[in-house]
Amino acid sequence: MFEPMEANQDPINPSHLSPEDRYRAQHQRRLAWMPWLYYRLKAKHLAWARPWQQALQKTLSELETVQFGDECFIPPDLALFAEPGRQIRFGDRCMVAAQCFLHGPITLGDEVSINHGCSLDGGRAGIQIGAQTRIAHHVSIYAFNHGMALDRPLYQQGVSSIGVTIGRDVWIGARTGIVDGVTIGDHAVIGMGSVVTRDVPPYAKVAGNPARVIGDRRDGASG
Repeated sequence: MFEPMEANQDPINPSHLSPEDRYRAQHQRRLAWMPWLYYRLKAKHLAWARPWQQALQKTLSELETVQFGDECFIPPDLALFAEPGRQIRFGDRCMVAAQCFLHGPITLGDEVSINHGCSLDGGRAGIQIGAQTRIAHHVSIYAFNHGMALDRPLYQQGVSSIGVTIGRDVWIGARTGIVDGVTIGDHAVIGMGSVVTRDVPPYAKVAGNPARVIGDRRDGASG
């Protein structure tokens, strides 16, 4: 019987496992970093991968205020925190890659993809992400901000939270930062390394720091 990899085990060569189980442990690691491969697994691999995922999600559901849709994928090292009042909801077939931090409130539509090393904090107002949106690696989204008055140190300032809303079918490039209060329209594309400080219209292509509109996906589109 295959024993799932524990967080403190050597992910490359856990010596207590058989050769077959070491292969499966490495396969788990591959899926954690490239979760889209989970949806391409053959039946013989799904026979162990699906129970592994169900067990991970069941454990988090018992510990945190989180709701998973059907056929979601999460990595073993996901840092997910959802206190009462800060619920995290996953739609169907959402996938999250390794070394991500998620702090509610966060709501994901169906088929949302979050690549490795992302950090999302919903503050008080929350983060809403529409269906089929793709978030590349090391994206940071923070739905809160600190005050900057001069009468006290920054760490003692009050915190405000307006919320972040991201539409459906949005592509957010690697190492993008999105600040509190921003709304990104449906079908927009955010260029790699952008810092989004203002609303983005639907279908817009934006890039830069601060991000600005550099095009429209509909320009030159055929059909």
